[in-house]
Amino acid sequence: MDNPGTAAEGPVVALRGVRADLGPRPVLRGIDLTVRRGEVVALLGANGSGKSTTVRAVIGQVPVTAGEIELFGTPRRAFRDWARVGYVPQRTTAAGGVTATVTETVASGRLSRTRFGLFRKADHAAVRRALDLVGMADRAKDSVHALSGGQHQRVLIARALAAEPELLIMDEPMAGVDLASQRVLARTLEEQVAAGTTVLVVLHELGALEPLIDRAVVLRDGRVVHDGPPPKAVGQHAQPGHDHVHPHDDAAGAGPIRTGLGLLS
Repeated sequence: MDNPGTAAEGPVVALRGVRADLGPRPVLRGIDLTVRRGEVVALLGANGSGKSTTVRAVIGQVPVTAGEIELFGTPRRAFRDWARVGYVPQRTTAAGGVTATVTETVASGRLSRTRFGLFRKADHAAVRRALDLVGMADRAKDSVHALSGGQHQRVLIARALAAEPELLIMDEPMAGVDLASQRVLARTLEEQVAAGTTVLVVLHELGALEPLIDRAVVLRDGRVVHDGPPPKAVGQHAQPGHDHVHPHDDAAGAGPIRTGLGLLS
């Protein structure tokens, strides 16, 4: 547990001047981002704006070429307490070829809390609790390959929650998910936030998560162009069910900000 007056008062996530390249192409061009304890921060932006690269840089999946990243006040390169961090990848990148049951998949998220991979009573209870949270307890013995897209997404979130993380990082958790699963996921996240979990989530649009979002950080061309209250959808983007993303973003610095939410003046 953090000591009062030290890491507890500092940001949970801090990026300062972070740059990253994918091959010869710069993707992040000096990102500054802070997520404080208990906050729910949404990363918004068009396709290719750098949202997913940002969160993957935070967890070390993407190397940075400049700048600093800290987790719980510790430089990421020296951070070792990964049990405090839960990560939900994009569903399209998370479906492996290995056959596993729902319980086995969720239990893999608990390994960071075990000693030598040996599960105690508390570990089994945490896995069951995570399954209950996402409404998948009745599918515990099924193969993950037998699940719908929305159910699979619930399992990925349960896997992250099994470790009882203090920080939950989610990359497009609502993408391609049916409305019923969106509501379950929103309710699950609401419970985690109420319990004090800090959340950094990549979204195309706020959707069912809008009431939970404290702050929105909008990226464009690898730069932060808005950090503050969540933008409101306008015009056709405010219509129910609208889910349009703008890959044809305006050049940096020109015109209004385009996101999956529409225009932010």
